[in-house]
Amino acid sequence: MAVGDLCIGAVIPHTGRLSRLGDPLSFVLNLLAPTVTHVVNDGRRHNLRLAGRDSRSDPAVARRAVHELVEQERAQVVLTLGGTQVLPAVADTCEELGVPCVSTTFPWQAYVYGRGGDPSRPFAWTYHFAWGLDDIADVFTEMWQLCAPHSAPVGCLWNNQLPGRLLRHPHHGFLPQAAERGHRLVDPGGYREPATTFTPYIDHFRQAGTEIITTAATEDDLALFHRQAIEHGLRPRLITSSRWLTYPCTTAAGDLSGAGIATLVYWSPRHPFRSSLDGTTPALLAEVYEQHTGNQWLQPLGLAYALVEVAVHALSTADDLADRRSVAQAISRTRLDTIAGPLDWTSGPTPNVALIPLVGGQWRPGGRHPVELAIVTSTRLPEVRPNADLAFAR
Repeated sequence: MAVGDLCIGAVIPHTGRLSRLGDPLSFVLNLLAPTVTHVVNDGRRHNLRLAGRDSRSDPAVARRAVHELVEQERAQVVLTLGGTQVLPAVADTCEELGVPCVSTTFPWQAYVYGRGGDPSRPFAWTYHFAWGLDDIADVFTEMWQLCAPHSAPVGCLWNNQLPGRLLRHPHHGFLPQAAERGHRLVDPGGYREPATTFTPYIDHFRQAGTEIITTAATEDDLALFHRQAIEHGLRPRLITSSRWLTYPCTTAAGDLSGAGIATLVYWSPRHPFRSSLDGTTPALLAEVYEQHTGNQWLQPLGLAYALVEVAVHALSTADDLADRRSVAQAISRTRLDTIAGPLDWTSGPTPNVALIPLVGGQWRPGGRHPVELAIVTSTRLPEVRPNADLAFAR
């Protein structure tokens, strides 16, 4: 089979509830399209184009988007990020069609176990880079211990869907790692998302004497909880929140600016990395994004850039560009320094996963922006120096 022009496809939530998450990947494709126009493989130059399709934040539409990229655009690699239902839909469709896929911004346990995977039987076509639920627990417990004694109870505000089920799973990462640090986790059970009231959960937390809350709630649900907690006399000193609160809070449901919300940080302008494509630094990428869009930088921005880096690297190093399996094998052996940090698929927790380290951050009233993300702990990546101390709500 002859090799024609190459294509990297991306399934992006341009529209729908995940559109804010998809905006960085859309921006990165538009930014790189004029310059990432070819790859060199075994001394031969091959034309390359980048193509995107809108998932509309819907799993069914995401599956159709993969088919379009593979069947119409002839994509050799498909990229995607985020969405507890959309990302697995993209990856599973790539697995069914036999096309390499690289994804990110999703804890690896959710990526593997949420798709019914088994680390002893690796996926054949789909690859992922991110962090684990245990890594989130490490960052959060470090912040809990700065806030309260080692044995202080921590209230778990977790939904009854995939994020909540994985967080409370006895073996898959967060729960055993947090319990090992000596904190007593108070879990009243999962709530349905979106929530209408948190009064029973607040009563439970009050009775347990919790001053720390950990959650993966949407920003609207967390705003509702925070407002009702204050009304019922519960004033958490610290809230650690993953998932949606890794992005700047824009909710109209309530003011979270004084809630002391801390979160995980997987990428920031302060990270000391460079792109393998062009040497771009995180600081420069964030600045260009803000100048071009008028929007505040988002953590997925650096990971979106790294997605393209991994795809280009795979196409540059595959033994046979006419064989998609050869491209997938190139991803499986990838060890690459990217703008998101070093990615190594040869030493991950499963054969399909590369890890990136987490540090701790906290949302503060900002200068250039209404809220800004300060780095407050960096034990697992000391090269990222904190620029603020962890603050607690009063």
